[in-house]
Parts: sequence; structure tokens; C-alpha cells
Amino acid sequence: MSVKFGLPMIARKDVRLFILGSLPGDASLAAKRYYAHPTNQFWRLLGLAIGEPLQELSYDERLLRLADRRIGLWDVIASASRSGSLDHAIRDAEHNQIEHLLRDFPELAAIAFNGGASAVAGRKLIGQSTRLQLIDLPSSSAANTIAFARKAEAWSRLAEFVLPGQSMADDAAGK
Repeated sequence: MSVKFGLPMIARKDVRLFILGSLPGDASLAAKRYYAHPTNQFWRLLGLAIGEPLQELSYDERLLRLADRRIGLWDVIASASRSGSLDHAIRDAEHNQIEHLLRDFPELAAIAFNGGASAVAGRKLIGQSTRLQLIDLPSSSAANTIAFARKAEAWSRLAEFVLPGQSMADDAAGK
């Protein structure tokens, strides 16, 4: 069993919503990109929730769209021993300091946990926050066999924390 290290946080200072996974799978770690495995439904689910065709875009374009919508990505686990990519195989986890998100991102309104492992660990680390909405989502992993429509319904709740899309021209004009 090898020790695996997560990816860096992706967020602007004005982020309103963080989506936290557990620890990226082997395909994502090899690609150095969040949710890189072709069967992971993350980009499709999030795209439906915010009205953006994220799965059709390049990775860099996806990240730009998330930044425009003030969405951040990170993981609850910084490193762990794990054989393969499944959460149930995680051992000896070292956690990211997600409790600092409250301090470091003053406009943060919600944290969504992508899957049960992320939610269990993340809620323990954050504790009882009165200013944040904490949202448990069904995992976007294809290993989670919940029907896509049920996942999409749960993920649709994220839309309330996301600003409407703006073009870069609108941003430059200060709109």
C-alpha cells in the first residue's frame, strides 16, 4: 500500500462554495487534475447544477468557469495510505486544514462534501459552524451505483450558492 498525496486547493479569495472530495483517485493523481477518471460523473453533475456544460470543456476552461462562479475545489484528506482509488481502502489519513476555510475565505457560504468519506471526516474537522451550510452529496464516483438522476437531484442544491455565470468582459467592466 503506497502513500498518496492530494492535489492543491483551487480557489479564488472570493469563493462562495467549496466542494470537498476525500482523496483523489489514481487517475486524477496521475493527471494532476481533479476528477480526471473518465467514468467519474463530477463534471457532468456540477455542470447540470450550475447550468454550464463543464464536461464538454477542457480542464483549464472548467477551472475558469468554476472561478467565475466562485466555486473552489479541494479535498479533506491531504495524504493517506491506499491501495487503488476507493475510499474504503484509505488508511492513516492526514487531513487538510479545512477548518481554516472559514477564516481564509470570508465570503464562503457553503461547503459540499462529495461522498460519505469526505462528509464524515470534513464535518469532524469543521465542527459546528453557524455561518456555513454543510451539504452532504452522493459521491460522483461511478463506484457509487445510485442512479444518475438521483445524484443530479441532490447536486442541484449547489445552484443556490453559486453566482450566475459572467463573461470575462462583464468581469473586466466590473459587473
